[in-house]
Formats: sequence, C-alpha cells, structure tokens
Amino acid sequence: MYSGRMETADFRYERGWNQHLIISASLSATIRDIRDLCRAGNQRSRGFQFAFSMTGGTLRPMGQQKKRVVVLGAGFGGLTFCQHFDHPDATVTIVDRQNHHLFQPLLYQVATAVLSAPEIAQPVRSILSDRPDINVLMDEALDVNLDARTVRLKKTTLPYDYLVLALGGVTSYFGHPEWERFAPGLKSLDDALMIRRRILLAFEQAEAETDRTIHNRLMTIVVVGGGPTGVELAGAFAELSRLVLRRDFHHIDPAETRVVLIEAGPRLLPQFPPELSQSARLQLEALGVEVRTNDPVESIEEHRVQLKGECIEAENILWAAGIAASPLTQSLDVKRDRAGRVMVEPDLSLPRHPEVFVVGDMAHLIDVDGKPVPGVSPAAMQMARHAASQIEDELSMPHPERRPFRYRDRGSMATIGRSAAVAQMGQLKFAGLPAWLAWLFVHLIFLIGFRNKVAVFLQWAYAYLTCKRGARIITGLTADNKPPCP
Repeated sequence: MYSGRMETADFRYERGWNQHLIISASLSATIRDIRDLCRAGNQRSRGFQFAFSMTGGTLRPMGQQKKRVVVLGAGFGGLTFCQHFDHPDATVTIVDRQNHHLFQPLLYQVATAVLSAPEIAQPVRSILSDRPDINVLMDEALDVNLDARTVRLKKTTLPYDYLVLALGGVTSYFGHPEWERFAPGLKSLDDALMIRRRILLAFEQAEAETDRTIHNRLMTIVVVGGGPTGVELAGAFAELSRLVLRRDFHHIDPAETRVVLIEAGPRLLPQFPPELSQSARLQLEALGVEVRTNDPVESIEEHRVQLKGECIEAENILWAAGIAASPLTQSLDVKRDRAGRVMVEPDLSLPRHPEVFVVGDMAHLIDVDGKPVPGVSPAAMQMARHAASQIEDELSMPHPERRPFRYRDRGSMATIGRSAAVAQMGQLKFAGLPAWLAWLFVHLIFLIGFRNKVAVFLQWAYAYLTCKRGARIITGLTADNKPPCP
C-alpha cells in the first residue's frame, strides 16, 4: 500500500509454499497524472491510496468496496462455506438466530440423557475466531429481496453481492400443524432438553401414581417416523428404561416401559437396502421396541395417537416423520417442491439469480449423475464447498464457467443402541457391533472442537462400561409440569 506522497513502492506476492514474486514499480508519473486531474477538476488533493490485487493482476483503489458475501445459517452448510471461502476481495457476514453451531446427528443423545447440551454445540464466534474477515451476527432472517439484493433481518437489513442460503429445514407435520402441540419434533437444543425433561418427569410421576391407567400412560412413549431419527430415538429410549433407570426406582419397573415406533411406509429406514431395514427392525425388537409399519397416523391429541383401528395412550409422543425447508423460501419468487425446497440450477444457484446459492435442506437438485441429492449433512457440506469455490473463481477471473454440482455419497449409518447399528458404505453393508463402532468413529471425527470430542468419547465410554447416563437432571420445571407433592 502506498499514498500520493510516495515516489516508489514495493509489492510482495507469495505464490505456493516457496515461490516469492517481488514487483518493484515507479509510480511517480502515475501520481503526478492523478494530481493534475484533481487540480483540473478544482478538487483538493488529499492523497490517494492504492492496493495491488494479485487475484486480478490489476491496480484498484483502496476505497473500492469489497464484495459482500452474506451467509444465512450456521449449520453444516453455512459453517462449511465460511471455513472454505477465503478471498482478499470479499468480506463475509454469517447470520444465525442461535449463537452456536449444533452437531445435529447427536442431538437425539441429548434428548435421551446420554450427552449434555454443550458437548454437541460450540459458539459460532469461537469456531471462526481466527477469521477477521468474517462477521458473525446473531439475528433472524425474515425475507430476501432478490431484485434489491438485500436480506431483511429482525434488527437490520443487509445488502449483498453474493448470498448463500443455508438455513436448513424445519419439522413438517404434513398439513397438520395442530399436531406440533402434542408431538414435538427434534431440531434444536431447546427441543432436546424439553423432550428429556418430559421423559424423565414421566418416570418420576409414575413412581408416585396409584391409578393403573394413568401409570400405563406415563410409561408409554410413542415415536412417529421410521427414519434415522425415529429409529435412534426409539432405541435410545428403550435402553434408557431397560438398562439405565431400572435400578433407580423402587415402586415401578422402568423395564416395563412401552416404546412404540410407528412408520407409515412398508419398512424402516427406506433409504437403506431392504436387508438393512430388516436388520434394524430385528435389533429394535430385541431391545423391546414395538415396531409398527404400514400404519399411518390419523390424528394426534393430548396423550393420544389415533391409528387405523387403534388408539394408543401415551404421556410422551415424539414426531420424527417429516422435514420441510425453511419458511424463508416462501419469500423467494422461484419454483419449490412439495417440501418447500428451492429448485436450483445445476451449479446450486437460483434461476435468474446467479449471485444466490442454496445449499443443504433448502435445495432440491438432481445432480449431474441423475441422482437426487439427499438432505443429509455430508451433502450440505459438499454443496457449501462447491458454492465457495464458485464464488472464489468469479472473484479471481472475469467470466469463469459455472461447474455443475456432483454429490459423492460416502455412505449412510444409523445407530440403534448399545452395539447395535446398520451401515452402508458403497457396496459394503454391515450391521451390529461393526456398524456401531464405525458410527462412533465417524461421528467423533466430524464433531467440531477437541474438547467436545474428548467429552463425548468419555461419556460414551462411561455409558458403555457402567450402563449409566450422566445427563439425567430435570431442569426447567414450571408450575404446570412440576410433579405432585407426596
């Protein structure tokens, strides 16, 4: 950097690991020309600053504004974008209504008292603390004006040159929003802590309950949805009652807990091969879970699930059956699928708006191989890296060719319980203890933060060796859900 008072300037450009390019240039003539132009326009010369843009290979004024990149959402997609995007001619602002990044694959373990909340979450500012070019805002996005290139937040409005939509999904009740009151979903730490509180509180109330009908209802848990989340919840609750809590109560037997898993389709885990779906069902039934397939829910009321020809009374009903894109997609004048996901171009951009990229659960895409991109965290991370490289290319060269996104499927896993899981990696399919060990290893690798990795590993080792769980504290009690006084 140099000003109008300087006669010469040296520039240093580092390329690769060992190469250094030193450029020396005399700028006196250029500076005199600029001064003459200023005088001709009757403007006062106050000095001018320049910078050498190595990516473009041209001189640009320091006053020229850097490109503004706005990222909505600090989940897997948004955070991965920020970690991989790095360009000297751009600044990044990431916006999320929470101050933390949540490792959602382990969220069910907070709900089932295996882990505590801080062990699967980390502040976004802490994760990105070594990136001064990234601004972190704790705010909620309300809508996007594509024509004006602005994002309206609750507290302010952000202009952008590039926008990355990575807000993920929300729980979908398939046209029955009234069910949410009686059957909460699992998408946030608040959801997990609330579910854990209700489950543990039900056992405490059953300990003092003398009415057999109410007692049976308190000891019944219904999980709706036979996907990975539903399977993991059902298996974890069965283990919690039969292995962990059975020694803690004197007047009830938690092993008598009834855990019912309901799936409207013909089999559990429909994204897995049929043989692994059957293996998952057998492993769940070995834990005492009642598995109902081809049995869609007709209605849900307080403590009651109505099936075709049967009504199940349950104190706790949990919803793990559907997901929809963030409601923000409704503010976009673009085509969406039935789940509200945006129909994006092959390069992940919006039609007619190449400056807007959509990643993760908000995007509907058939990739270049003709396969639909699933709404899973590895896909969101791959999409985010693709969007980051696309924007970097456009900032580094005049008119780069947009590349289509190709999803690389690394495999799928679902854990069921202690030494029980199913997994598929390419053509390799396995279940039981090997799949469970693979699941543990993969999730430890992707968990953010060394402290979190160590804490989770120690909690898993403690739970496996002792059949106990250390996160069984009931908090957040109000006058409406306190147990009755003895």
